[in-house]
Amino acid sequence: MAARKHTVVGLIEVDVTRARRLLREYRARTGKALSFTAFIIACLGKAVGEHKAVHAYRDWRKQLILFDEVDVNTIVEIEMDGRKMALPHFIRAANRRSVQDIHAELRAAQRAPQTTREFGMRWFVRLPGFVRDAFYALAFRNPQWLKASFCTVGLTAVGMFAKGAGWAIPFNVHSLDVALGGIVEKPGVVDGCIAIREYLDLTLLFDHDVIDGAPAARFTARFQELIESAYGLDETLASGEEKPKDDDR
Repeated sequence: MAARKHTVVGLIEVDVTRARRLLREYRARTGKALSFTAFIIACLGKAVGEHKAVHAYRDWRKQLILFDEVDVNTIVEIEMDGRKMALPHFIRAANRRSVQDIHAELRAAQRAPQTTREFGMRWFVRLPGFVRDAFYALAFRNPQWLKASFCTVGLTAVGMFAKGAGWAIPFNVHSLDVALGGIVEKPGVVDGCIAIREYLDLTLLFDHDVIDGAPAARFTARFQELIESAYGLDETLASGEEKPKDDDR
C-alpha cells in the first residue's frame, strides 16, 4: 500500500527540553515514570483533532471522509516466553485523552497483552503478502472499516531507542504517519541566549493524494508548538501525589 501513495516526508527537530524536565520532575515527585510516548500521543491527538484534514481518507466513491475522533496506531514492547516483541496497540480518541490516561493504557497493554484486542491480530502478519494486500485494498476503500481495523494515524517510536541523532523513515500506511527519532543535546537559542537544549528528531509522512501542503504545514506548526510547550504536563505534574517520605507511616 505504501508504494501506491504519493508521500510527502517532513523531517523536523523539536525542542523537548521543557517536556523532559517536567517528566523528570514528575518522577522525582511521585516515584513513577510517565511515558514520553504517551505525551507525544496526547500532543498528536490534540493537533490532529484541531486539523482534521490530515487524517482524512477517501472512500470508494472518492469522497473525502473526516473523523472527529483521532485513533492512533502505535507499538508497545511486550515480553512473551522470555522474548521481547512489538505489539500494535490502538489508542482510541487520543484527542480527548490526558497524558496520564494514555500512559495507563500503554502500561496495561504491556502488563497483560493477551487481554488486548490487538493481541489477536498477530495472525495477520503471518498471512501471505497478496492476502494482506487484498485486505488493505478493501480497508482503504471503506474509511470507517479502516478506522476500526488500523486507526486513522500511525506512530512509531522505534527510532527513539537509537543512540544519537537520526530520523526514522517508516512506510506511509495512513494518511499521516509519525516516527520518533533520536533525542540529542546541542546548543539552541532561547530568549536571545544560547543554551544546551534537548531536541527530538521527528518524521512526518503525509499522503499527498489526500493532504495538501497548507493543511500539512499548519498541522506541523501546531504539533511542534504543543510538544515544545509540554502540553498537558503542567496539569499532570500538579495532580501527581508526592511519594511517601522515609519517615511517613
